[in-house]
Amino acid sequence: MFTGIVEEVGRVTSAQPGKLVISASQVLQGMELGGSIAVNGVCLTITSFNTNSLSVDIMLETLKRTNLGLLSAGDEVNLERPLTLEKPLGGHLVQGHVDDTGRVGSIMWDGEAMLIRFEAPPEVMRYVVEEGFIAVDGVSLTVVTKDASSFQVSVVDFTRKHTTLGSRRVGDQVNLEVDIIAKYVEQLSQPRRSGITVSFLQEHGFLVG
Repeated sequence: MFTGIVEEVGRVTSAQPGKLVISASQVLQGMELGGSIAVNGVCLTITSFNTNSLSVDIMLETLKRTNLGLLSAGDEVNLERPLTLEKPLGGHLVQGHVDDTGRVGSIMWDGEAMLIRFEAPPEVMRYVVEEGFIAVDGVSLTVVTKDASSFQVSVVDFTRKHTTLGSRRVGDQVNLEVDIIAKYVEQLSQPRRSGITVSFLQEHGFLVG
């Protein structure tokens, strides 16, 4: 579990099929082999590390569902260590399980704030609400406005300078994870059904059609 508050921007030093090596410093403190790290909002397992870098393996399914397969040596990535009981929950609960990818649709400025509109698929937009949370490349953000196919966020100066969002351009692909609470609310709002039905009994051989 993560918070969406990026601790450090790392740099990819090697990008091979199914494996990334990332240079870092702050997130290496207290790191354990086999532990978790969020890379652009994707929860990955640490396979090795030293005093200035870490390595993670990426499964094929993860490459299909995220933008990690687009990374190459020299690219910057958002890094966050898992949430602990001693760590303040400054953002919102982020699982590191990317729901889908979106694209930067437009970028505007409001003083020092960077207004970014992201285009997202319907499977994501159904959970997006104004003033609600969403994680973009692992960054916890508040939705300012939305329509049927996109949402806009305001990226403050500090976040712009301390995450990869400040270097995003129109057309860039980003990882999206909706607020898990929205999914639970949807599940709980569904009409309750009996666990045993006629079709269930027929399917499992208790009744002959």
